[in-house]
Amino acid sequence: MNARSTGPGLIAILRGVTPDDAVAIAEAVLAAGFDAVEVPLNSPDPLESVRRIRAAGPADRRVGAGTVLSPDDVRRAADAGASLIVSPNTRPDVIAETVRLGLESYPGAATPTEAFAALDAGARAIKLFPGSAVGIGGMRAWASVLPSGTALVPVGGVDAGNLADWAQAGASGAGIGTSLYRPGDPAATVGARAAELVRIWHENCND
Repeated sequence: MNARSTGPGLIAILRGVTPDDAVAIAEAVLAAGFDAVEVPLNSPDPLESVRRIRAAGPADRRVGAGTVLSPDDVRRAADAGASLIVSPNTRPDVIAETVRLGLESYPGAATPTEAFAALDAGARAIKLFPGSAVGIGGMRAWASVLPSGTALVPVGGVDAGNLADWAQAGASGAGIGTSLYRPGDPAATVGARAAELVRIWHENCND
């Protein structure tokens, strides 16, 4: 078990989802216990998907935009209703704009240098990307030098086979993409996968 008490939790990465499917898929994973959903901006009409997911749920629903690469992307995502901004890289201006707008910032970092730069720009959580490259040993090493309370969220290669290991090692959450959802998957199938991932997560970390 690890010392995590609160954190970002499980984030469903719905890459490739269309606006017509977005609400049903999001409802399925959130009903299963996921903490947030993210629509990457390289999906079809992503901001319309964000708008529909936001409109379909309560005001405190955590809906994110992913693959956010510029401050303008941040503003457009915020206008659509996103409350999480997720990036594959560390750009201080993206982080600063996210913080200015009062949104959750998840900049991607692959090295401790990038992680410290993200924190200096105002982030409080770091997306370990790709998680498969940083590795659990790498995450533990980062945690030993980053400020206490920094949330570490592996993304990339996280699935039902290794989620327990990440949780036990102290991850604050995880972003899960293709092992959870692929375009065209029915909502019921995605919901069943999500429920299994939630079970694994909660059995292996302190909530």
